[in-house]
Amino acid sequence: MYFMGPNSFSEPWHLPHTPPEEIREIVYEGAYNISVDEINAIAAYHWWEGAIYTILSILAYPLAWSWQQWRRRMKLQQLRQFVRSEYDHACLRSCRSRALYEGLKVSASSDLMLAFVDFFLGGDEKRTYLPPRFPQRFSMAIIFGGDGSYMAPFSLQNDNILASLMSKLVPPTNWYRLVAGLNVQLRLVRRGRLRITFRPVLRWLGTHANPALRNHGVCIELALFHGSSGGHCQYGLLVYSVEEENGPISVENTAGVGRTELSSSLKTTYIQNQSGYPREDVLLTLDNQSNGGFAKEKRSCGEVIDTNNLQMLEEKRDIFYLLSFFVHNTKPVGHQDLVGLLISILLLEDLSLVLLTFLQLYSVSLVDVVLFLSIVPLGILLPFPVGINALFGHGQKRSAGLARFYALWNITSLVNVVAFLCGYFNYNSQSSLSKRIPALQPWNINM
Repeated sequence: MYFMGPNSFSEPWHLPHTPPEEIREIVYEGAYNISVDEINAIAAYHWWEGAIYTILSILAYPLAWSWQQWRRRMKLQQLRQFVRSEYDHACLRSCRSRALYEGLKVSASSDLMLAFVDFFLGGDEKRTYLPPRFPQRFSMAIIFGGDGSYMAPFSLQNDNILASLMSKLVPPTNWYRLVAGLNVQLRLVRRGRLRITFRPVLRWLGTHANPALRNHGVCIELALFHGSSGGHCQYGLLVYSVEEENGPISVENTAGVGRTELSSSLKTTYIQNQSGYPREDVLLTLDNQSNGGFAKEKRSCGEVIDTNNLQMLEEKRDIFYLLSFFVHNTKPVGHQDLVGLLISILLLEDLSLVLLTFLQLYSVSLVDVVLFLSIVPLGILLPFPVGINALFGHGQKRSAGLARFYALWNITSLVNVVAFLCGYFNYNSQSSLSKRIPALQPWNINM
């Protein structure tokens, strides 16, 4: 069960008070609502945390991003500690799970924007229909982590539980290869240009992913899942069985987690109810190839994205859209070793300029050094050590995260370049003025 919200200060993680259909037989609804209130209270942020983030965003955005990631990490640790040892698991029907505190587990994606709760059956509650066979759980949603930004690109979080579930139908090597290929495609999807950058993902799913999965009776589709009332939407995959395309299936076998598939050969009609979140839309799918127009009912909290409705995606654009467009479309060219060499040279030049700048400012006065550092706090000092840390970071994932953090500090240090240019033009104006006013000549310094 996925948390709603992107884990931001304005919209923290929270769980719905209505338990999903899949877990209603293994939880007590009253105790479940009480546990949801406790979890939501822990996941909520204090007002001062958001205030510090706003102040740091104005002064130095990299510090604000680091503050937000630190608070997100603390919230995840608090949730895990609460579920692991503090919560008595009273919402579970299984006596064994309540006694051993092993029926719930909280996990999150590496970017700390997507969290989910896994429910485990106890040994004393297994029945003939519980747990259901894995194909009977289709259609099933797998939501992407991240938000499509530079610091948190979309990614498919593949943990051991999901891999073990999918291995019942798909060989593990095929599934790991699919996740790796999909994450490569999702890395190029960026917020603000979803209509264009999602097209390669759709083509890759149609040409590489689905042909390999159809041999095992599984298909995947790109889908949009409607989030909380704040307007937050989540993107992910919809996993369904191939039999759903070719023949009718019973209503009992379609108790998915709120996801469904739209095939080009099927005629669909949406009927939305008013039950609130989790938003459940009753989807009546008419199979034109079956006798009598067989109808199958599912519950859906989103819609499948294809080439036909891709242009209907709503995207929010801010005042930095043009700058983001320019930055995202400027890519380095060259071999990896050559790029590393150039970055090393740039870092050494950066260090030399920083030392020369401090030496020059200190020769004038110590006040100039303090003023120069206060333009953007530590904007001229931190890019070099952060860049060295990213250059020699161990592991591809760690290096990628450190490189994004270095890019934040590097783009922030450009403010100091503007300050240097302003000082240079001010020096020229003062020198030209001193030539006309002799009284100002003693205050002139060497360029």
